[in-house]
Amino acid sequence: MAKNAPYGDGKRIGPVKERSQFQTPSGLWAKRDSNTGQIMDVKMDGEPFKGVRRERK
Repeated sequence: MAKNAPYGDGKRIGPVKERSQFQTPSGLWAKRDSNTGQIMDVKMDGEPFKGVRRERK
């Protein structure tokens, strides 16, 4: 029997829109809003954000 996919459990399908990430000179990853250019968050463990596209150098 067919069943519907689980919805509403926080699973993301595809990349996050209107955001990008880049690596700072210190090696941390920062998330930037593509519309305003403001830095939204910095990840302190040194791993990149999941599902957020990377900026080209």
